Amino acid sequence: MLTTSSPPTTFFTTSITLEFPVRAYVAPHASAIHASATSKVKRLVDILGALIGLVITALIAIPITIAVYLDDPGPILYSQVRCGLKGRPFKIWKFRSMVVDAEKLKHLVDNQAKGCIFKSKNDPRITKVGRFLRKTSLDEFPQFWNVLMGDMSLVGTRPPTVDEVLQYKTHHWKRLNVKPGMTGEWQVNGRSSVEDFEDIVRLDLRYQSKWSVRYDLGLIVKTIWVVLNKHGAC
Repeated sequence: MLTTSSPPTTFFTTSITLEFPVRAYVAPHASAIHASATSKVKRLVDILGALIGLVITALIAIPITIAVYLDDPGPILYSQVRCGLKGRPFKIWKFRSMVVDAEKLKHLVDNQAKGCIFKSKNDPRITKVGRFLRKTSLDEFPQFWNVLMGDMSLVGTRPPTVDEVLQYKTHHWKRLNVKPGMTGEWQVNGRSSVEDFEDIVRLDLRYQSKWSVRYDLGLIVKTIWVVLNKHGAC
């Protein structure tokens, strides 16, 4: 049975620990791992991008830490168990953009999305500073660490939560044949306006069919343009 527990919270981190049998998250109908997940060139791009990203993260960490704490005292970083390649669990990192213990308040927020995803345009749990961080995608910069560790890629699919994967149908598992990414088709195609999970799956599978290192680089450039123009931010 899926259970949740909240470990001790520190100034720097708060996390949601999800206890579950790892074997239950192996795709029920095995399919081949996508070529992007084993590409050495893609991995090299990930490492170089992650190192650059972590340098930037270090530069912005101090002002973000001050802003987050003054707006809503509590941990600066937030972590949560997500499902990666083939459903393998890993801990994702972000700058905290919601109130402390936001997960415990999730049941009070209406889900405006359809399918195996949770979205709320005016989620009251998001802090004032958090809205700015999300609009500029600054909250996601700590994920460069996940990329460096190999749990994520710069480009891939959106990393699903454990409770989302629990609802997956057979064809949904195909999106997990690639590593989750900091950006991807969904992010550059209006992530705030895509509210049907099946549309997200189609975008993920389109990425797999079009993938190449050059295509990844193109999506990274598009992501920068989207962020700078503040289109589609959640």
